[in-house]
Amino acid sequence: MRFLILPWVRVRHLAPKVLAANARALERDWQAFYHTPVQRLETFVDISRFPGTSYRAANWQYLGESRGSAKWGTRYTYHGQAKAVFVYPLTRRFRERLHHG
Repeated sequence: MRFLILPWVRVRHLAPKVLAANARALERDWQAFYHTPVQRLETFVDISRFPGTSYRAANWQYLGESRGSAKWGTRYTYHGQAKAVFVYPLTRRFRERLHHG
C-alpha cells in the first residue's frame, strides 16, 4: 500500500513507526483469522525505483535479490526485474518454529 505524506508533515522516524504499527496490526489480525502466529514478515522492493531505505532504517534484514520472477496462478513467469528481499522476524527463534511447526 502506498500513501502520500504532505510536505509540511514532520515526524521523526516516520517510516519505522509506520512499519512497526503495520506489523503489530498484521500480527494481531493474522492470529485472529488463522488462529496461528505469524513468524516473520517478508517484502520485495523494486530496486530499480527504490533503495529500500525505510526497511533498512526499521531494522529489516536484507537477504539479497530475487531472480526476477512473478507467480501467476500456479506458475512462475520470468520478467527479469529483480527485487530486493527484506525480512523482519516477529518472534525469537523463528527459524526453529518454522521448521518444527
